[in-house]
Amino acid sequence: MHRSVAPRLLVLMAFCASCRCSPQRSFRAAQRLTLGVTSVPATPTSHGAPVVAGCPIFPPDNPWNRDVSNDPVDPRSDRYIANIQAHGPGFLHPDFGSNPQYGIPYVVVPASQPRVSVTYNEYGDESDPGPHPIPLDAPIEGGRDHHVIAIQSGTCRLFELYHAERSGNGWVAGSGAVFDLRSNGLRPEPWTSCDQAGLPIFPGLARMDEIRTGAIRHALRVTFEHTQDGWILPATHPGGDEDRDAPPMGLRFRLKRSYDISRFRGAARVILEALRSYGMFNADTGGNWYLSGEASRSWNDADLDQLKDVPGTAFEVVQSGAIRRRP
Repeated sequence: MHRSVAPRLLVLMAFCASCRCSPQRSFRAAQRLTLGVTSVPATPTSHGAPVVAGCPIFPPDNPWNRDVSNDPVDPRSDRYIANIQAHGPGFLHPDFGSNPQYGIPYVVVPASQPRVSVTYNEYGDESDPGPHPIPLDAPIEGGRDHHVIAIQSGTCRLFELYHAERSGNGWVAGSGAVFDLRSNGLRPEPWTSCDQAGLPIFPGLARMDEIRTGAIRHALRVTFEHTQDGWILPATHPGGDEDRDAPPMGLRFRLKRSYDISRFRGAARVILEALRSYGMFNADTGGNWYLSGEASRSWNDADLDQLKDVPGTAFEVVQSGAIRRRP
């Protein structure tokens, strides 16, 4: 995850060179990812939005759950796409698969889950203070970001940590964010979260249980190597560059209706249908066109590999609001 703080631009650029901007993944924490990922059936509601652990993944009118298939195209769409293509690989890339070292794990906990201390050592001034009901054995994302995600049933709260590491009887993390899954509330501007954009991570993951139902009815999460120092709601925090043709945080992309997906099968087809209807939010500075999904051994890698044939030029930018900037 990248954070943009204008007075510390040079420091941030150095930081960007070492974090998950690179598509290369390390194998750290692999042993903690091989077991323990809790996958809970995503039950469709009457309006089509999923429910996990008895909790809605935000209200039906939340931006994550809004069908944008008929929304107008942003006038700058071609410029955004050209800029993205010029700054990294130009094809969609599923950043998850059957190898649990890839993808982002999560755990579901009960309302009675004991709370433990959380200490922040990077972005504490923009983090939600603990203690949080995150088990000490919660799975940790591989690679460099080391996200930890817990959904608490009953309270329907989403707890997310970045750069997380167990420390004694609690956690140490770079940042942490809590979201009420029954609310449309946003982070304070210009706060970050555990994603650079200030967005929650979990709602944007492709999840295996949704694939099994044959439909994903929400937007997905995507990253790009070169991002703009602005944001569009529901994002609340900027990217890192002054380039006005680079994608700001919260920019929403949609698969073009003209792009033929009839040859795709399995999980790839379900994901592309979702990208055509709900699109994907620019959520972080990372690998170009890197699409996020849950960590699960159940993914069919042959299915997912089909996504690597989809060029960035098959997407367009949805007109979704004004770009906001720091004063």
